[in-house]
Amino acid sequence: MAQVSRQVQSQVQQQVQTLSPQQILVVKLLELPAVELEDRIRAELLENPALEEGSKEMKNESDEPASETENEMDYDSLNDYLSEDDIPDYKLQENNRSKGEKVEEIPFSEATSFYEVLRQQLSELKLSEHQRELAEYLTGSLDDDGLLRKSLENINDELAIYAGISTSEQELEEILQMIQEFDPPGIGARDLRECLLIQIRRKENEEKQNPLLAVAERIIESCYEEFTRKHWDKIMQKLSLSEEVLQEAIAEITRLNPRPGASLGETIGRNLQQIVPDFVVDTYDDGTIEISLNNRNMPKLRMSRNFTELVEEHTRNRANQSKESREALMFLKQKMDAAQGFIDAVKQRQHTLMSTMQAIVELQRPFFLEGDESLLRPMILKDVAERTGLDISTISRVTNSKYVQTNYGIYSLKYFFGDGYTTEDGEEKSVREIKRILLEIVEGENKKKPYTDDKLAEQLKQKGYPIARRTVAKYRDQLNIPVARLRK
Repeated sequence: MAQVSRQVQSQVQQQVQTLSPQQILVVKLLELPAVELEDRIRAELLENPALEEGSKEMKNESDEPASETENEMDYDSLNDYLSEDDIPDYKLQENNRSKGEKVEEIPFSEATSFYEVLRQQLSELKLSEHQRELAEYLTGSLDDDGLLRKSLENINDELAIYAGISTSEQELEEILQMIQEFDPPGIGARDLRECLLIQIRRKENEEKQNPLLAVAERIIESCYEEFTRKHWDKIMQKLSLSEEVLQEAIAEITRLNPRPGASLGETIGRNLQQIVPDFVVDTYDDGTIEISLNNRNMPKLRMSRNFTELVEEHTRNRANQSKESREALMFLKQKMDAAQGFIDAVKQRQHTLMSTMQAIVELQRPFFLEGDESLLRPMILKDVAERTGLDISTISRVTNSKYVQTNYGIYSLKYFFGDGYTTEDGEEKSVREIKRILLEIVEGENKKKPYTDDKLAEQLKQKGYPIARRTVAKYRDQLNIPVARLRK
């Protein structure tokens, strides 16, 4: 008897986190600084005929209740648009500005930015739309040095959660390899070692008659730790090199650029690029602090009157509507849904930005009153998230690439964040303050007998900062201060 195989089907219940298109739009707008938001709004005005730019005179031009015909419409979402709130006039300009204060407008430089140069090279590659999205996200994740400090695992998670893009670490690795072929050499490296290797291998392809490049590659590839510590004897012994060849190879390495992104910015004038602040914080003599969004050049958005009248015309004779008329009405509905969604997303962005900035000002109030860096208290993303009730990832997106204009200058929002250190007496100190004291100690040391990390720890302890030697070493590295024997 023949055996009959049967497939057993079963149902499994799973929870999957997904983002709606409206949530994705809000996230994307949240990331944009002031100048890019203005461009995004103007692009939306061109693409969606249901959206138009309003003016102050238009603000409350229509305050009449909806007609009975409109209230009987079968399309529920259209009822929202044709009610007494017909043609909402959401004004992007913040009304907080008072006392006749003017926001100083800082023009945006015409210099090409570091990321625009990379995008231009990216446009020359033949990629699918999906691959291009991944490549743009990776280039946007590079720091000012042109290095990718985030892990591909984290980037994979970010793409899935915030952009709704499904990929894999292997696919991201393949795209990153393409970016590492861009100019200047070293762009897209994940650390200094990889950055140097990329440059050496590029030069090897261009200078095939230079044998020292092969030696330089062996040094960085096999003896990188010894190279960073200047243990030349160990390198010579490990690679069987003469001192002369070693010194010539090291000379080749020192000609490489450890910060390819920064050098690119200098070449194209990126350092001359001026900043348009996203916020304005004014401090007055009576201790009052006022916060406003710098939206002076933002178009004001409203639903199009002509578009709304067109919808009314299509709905007056519903009984005798043709197929073409119904299809036209559905098209109008979709455009109006999109327009209202965009207005709501901009409004939500403003609310989130203002809530975040308000929390930062409250937490760092002494600094905004005095402008003294030493008054900045330890603050992390979690502190702002708890005060605003927002998610930490949202706070991170708000503070990224955003600037605030104060009475004391323009600062990146990232400037106000810093880890804290609690002393034995329970007093909380800012890591920024500890680094400042550490830098002062190093600058005042005897250069013939510079302090070791143990001595630096003792000096800090005498000044009221009892921290461990390994912590001193970490802060010293972050300040780009060499070890004692290299400071002689």
